Amino acid sequence: MTSFKIDYEAGKSGILPPISLSLSESHTTAISSDTDMQAELIHTLLRNEDITVFDRNEGLYDRLTVMDNVTFYHKWFGCSIPLPEILVMFELQMCAKKPLRKCTQSEIARVYYAKYFMMKTYPMVFQEPIHGVDIKTINTFINMLKKITDNKIPALILVSNIEHALLLSDVAYRLQEKGLLEIELDNGEKDESTPAEEPAFTLSTAKLFKIPAKIDDKVILFDPMEIDYIESQDGKATIVINHESFALDSTLAEIEKKLEVYGFYRCHRSYIVNLQKVREIITWSKNTYSLRIDNQAKSTIPLARTKIQGIQDMFNLK
Repeated sequence: MTSFKIDYEAGKSGILPPISLSLSESHTTAISSDTDMQAELIHTLLRNEDITVFDRNEGLYDRLTVMDNVTFYHKWFGCSIPLPEILVMFELQMCAKKPLRKCTQSEIARVYYAKYFMMKTYPMVFQEPIHGVDIKTINTFINMLKKITDNKIPALILVSNIEHALLLSDVAYRLQEKGLLEIELDNGEKDESTPAEEPAFTLSTAKLFKIPAKIDDKVILFDPMEIDYIESQDGKATIVINHESFALDSTLAEIEKKLEVYGFYRCHRSYIVNLQKVREIITWSKNTYSLRIDNQAKSTIPLARTKIQGIQDMFNLK
């Protein structure tokens, strides 16, 4: 079997549009949507008795230790991988003797990952798998996804955060009322919307400038320094400030030219970042990168592999 087909008509609730999607064994697929549509999609998927959705909500034993939990499921599912190897694979060796009720949210998440991995369901569907966990745990999940595809098992990730969709998957979609829309991934190929050679990046004093965004019947003017980053949605640019988004009547390429002088940088095919807001450069275990923004939401956005050198040069990193 080379793929798993998801093919559903529109749901009775009217929330979910028709869906037709093939999950390949050779790569991970992600679907980003709002929480209502995600809940309806999960409800629809669960009508198929062959599908289990892993949501980190139940199935562990709080009074047992991490080791006892993993040992129980290792035996229950007849896992052929040695138990010590499972503990190391999921970064559980240091907390193996800790009761689950005393573990951190990230440690508990890694126990769930170990359980799900040993189950070997086909396909594997995960709901918000890295929500609220630390960087080590995110890397652990990414490594698990690699092993899942190595085992020829299709994996589907359901998230509400588009950055998580881009980080975790090889193919990503946005689910909206009109259906599934594939999200462009930055795979290192030349972006025709930007010049072949990037000009030397310099910061200079610029004249007064505001970014207009229309909300209902109002036009709001944003100072460039307020903006955390700008992302592309359905071909249009969207300003993001903390948890709020504001649509622009411009493309990403158009707004990029206007904001470059204010310290904004096209870090990904679908993202422009305010460099003054960058707090961390994160390197993930699948040789991908993210930028963590210094805002209340602690947002992370993708950094294309072809852009990492440019970021390092701008911040004088070696």
